[in-house]
Amino acid sequence: MADALKKAIEEKEKGNAAYKQKNFDLALQHYEAAIQLDPTNITLHTNKGAVYFEQGKYDECIQVCEEAVNIGRENRADFKLIAKALSRIATAYLKKNELEAALNYYNKSLTEHRQPDIVKKAQEVQQKIKERDRLAYINPELSLFEKEKGNEAFKEGKYPLAVQHYTEAIKRNPEDAKLYSNRAACYTKLMEFPMALKDSEECIRLDPKFIKGYLRKGAVLLAMKEPTKATFAYQKALDLDPNNAEALDGYRKALMAESEDPEAVKQKAMSNPEVQQILSDPAMQMILAQMSKDPKAAREHLKNPDVAAKIEKLMECGIVSLR
Repeated sequence: MADALKKAIEEKEKGNAAYKQKNFDLALQHYEAAIQLDPTNITLHTNKGAVYFEQGKYDECIQVCEEAVNIGRENRADFKLIAKALSRIATAYLKKNELEAALNYYNKSLTEHRQPDIVKKAQEVQQKIKERDRLAYINPELSLFEKEKGNEAFKEGKYPLAVQHYTEAIKRNPEDAKLYSNRAACYTKLMEFPMALKDSEECIRLDPKFIKGYLRKGAVLLAMKEPTKATFAYQKALDLDPNNAEALDGYRKALMAESEDPEAVKQKAMSNPEVQQILSDPAMQMILAQMSKDPKAAREHLKNPDVAAKIEKLMECGIVSLR
C-alpha cells in the first residue's frame, strides 16, 4: 500500500511537470496512472479536470470534477479541496457561457470555503447575467408602445401611471434621451424633484443637443430653490436655441429669484467643499484675478478644459459671472 501511494505521488509530480510544459496529453497519462494507484485522492481528480479544461474539453472537466467532489465527500477530504473542485466546475460552465450553472457552482464552492477570488468571480457572473437579461429585454417597438401609454396617462393627469409606463419604456430602450425627459416631467408634477433632476441629467448625458433636457433641469432646479444652477441650465438651453420662449422665460425667473438674495446664494455656495477646493487653489486664484481685471483673459482660460470645468462650477454656484 505504501509503495502504491509513493508511486502515485511520483506519477502526480510527473503529471504536474508535463502540465507546466503544456504537454497535456502526457500530463493526463500520468494523472490517470496516479489515480489507478490512489483512487481516493481528490487532488488527482481535480488535476485531471484541469487538464481537460486547458484542452477545452469542458464537459469532460465538469464530469471529472463532479466525481472528485463525490470522492472527496466520501473520504472526508479537506473542504478547501472540495471547494476548489466546485469552482473548477463553475469556471468550465462559464467557458460554455452557461452563466446560471456557473453561478450555482461558484456559490456551492463558497459554502465549502469562502475564498475572496471566488466571491469576486461569483459577483462578476451575477453582473453578466444581469446585463445579459437587460440587453435581452431591449425592444424599441415595445418601448414606443409604453411611451405612448405614458403620454396618454400624462395628458389625463395620471402621473404615477405615466411614470410606470415611461419606466417600462426606458427598460425597453435605455438609450432614448426623450424618455428620461418625459419621466422627469412626471416626477416634477409629483414634486419628486431629486428623481426629476436625475432623469434630466441622464437625458442631457445621452443627448447634449436635446434642449428639453436643459429645460426640465432648469424647471426642477427652480422648484428646488436653486436659482443660480437653474440660470446655468437655462443658459445651456439658450445656447442651443437663443429664441426659445420657455428657456427665455425660465432664465428671467431664475435671475429674479437669484437677485432676491444673492449673498445667501454665495454663502451657501461657499460652504460647498468642491467650491472651497477650487477657490483655495493658488493657480485658480491667479486666473480669477486676471479675469476680474481683463475680460479677454476669460476666453483664453476657458480653452483649458480643466479650468473651464472649475469656472463652470463657480458660475453654477453664483461665485463668478461671465455675463
